[in-house]
Amino acid sequence: MTAPPNPLEAAQAQFAELQQRARDAGIMLRQPPSPPTTCCGRGCNGCVWEGFYAAADYWREEALLQLTR
Repeated sequence: MTAPPNPLEAAQAQFAELQQRARDAGIMLRQPPSPPTTCCGRGCNGCVWEGFYAAADYWREEALLQLTR
């Protein structure tokens, strides 16, 4: 039994899958958001990771809209 991927790995896998689907369909997607590099690791309210995952969700929704047109 394999462990589920961590949230960053899951987001990156989803980016790769949607980018491949877009390439196969001849659609150009904007670049997905980059992971933050400034997290202090203290679990701050409004952590940079919260912003990253919100941006990743937005990117995914936008990509799916383009793929379903």
